[in-house]
Amino acid sequence: MIPTVAQRLAEAAQRLKPVTDTPRLDAEILLAHAVGMPRSALLARMHEALPAPGFGELLERRLQYEPIAYIVGRWEFFSLEFIVRPPILTPRPETEHLVEMALDHLRDHGAVAGPPRVLDLGTGTGCVAVAIAHNLPCDMIATDINPDTVALARENAAKHGVSIHACAGDLFDALPQDAPPFDCIVSNPPYVEEDAWPGLSPVIRLHEDPRALLAGKDGLAIIRRIIADAPAHLRPGGLLALEIGENHFLRVADLMRVAGFRGIACRHDLSGIPRIIGGLRP
Repeated sequence: MIPTVAQRLAEAAQRLKPVTDTPRLDAEILLAHAVGMPRSALLARMHEALPAPGFGELLERRLQYEPIAYIVGRWEFFSLEFIVRPPILTPRPETEHLVEMALDHLRDHGAVAGPPRVLDLGTGTGCVAVAIAHNLPCDMIATDINPDTVALARENAAKHGVSIHACAGDLFDALPQDAPPFDCIVSNPPYVEEDAWPGLSPVIRLHEDPRALLAGKDGLAIIRRIIADAPAHLRPGGLLALEIGENHFLRVADLMRVAGFRGIACRHDLSGIPRIIGGLRP
């Protein structure tokens, strides 16, 4: 006898408790994916017995700490759905504040002529680049050292009908030598301290790419490079905005001041952590 939706969800949520802080939500997302309908539609049919082919396999994958986004192949970011593939990092909600800072700057200051020029370093899925370009017409360039992520960023840009130029290379090295300066540079770079790796969630340690997370002993190896090189690629008054680690704001602010940035400001995530830092080139 096929169990009802309510019965499946109750059993799955109970099994998922040891591996996630949101067992019921995870169960709902996985079951909706298995039955092939939106989660809202699934919850409207709680007392029905619906076939759910493959739900057991999906549940087992989650019990191995695999991220939900990898299992269902998509994730929402800035009200847009993005294609996600392992081991490329899943878009995080705190990174939405990076998009907000960039959009606010570009709307307030614009460009000297034509659409603003924006650079996204370490684009990953392309979520930041696509979200900015989707909300504000711009000349967007996105770089990443991993060619697979560049291909995925292009795929996500096409999915949402935005034009970005995605290219493979190590930070600014991916740019042509004669590239004009940018009005805004954004990045969600690796910023996890190497020694912190063993204490991270198994969801991260077992499935996501450590190259996109770890950045030396203090977590600032990549951020230092970006701050040092960014002024040469920004127009006067241009913004550099970075996502940073939980305890990094004061140290990164000092690095930006030494590099000549002014108007340094931060945005806090929903936990009250100073998660995004921005500064202007004089």
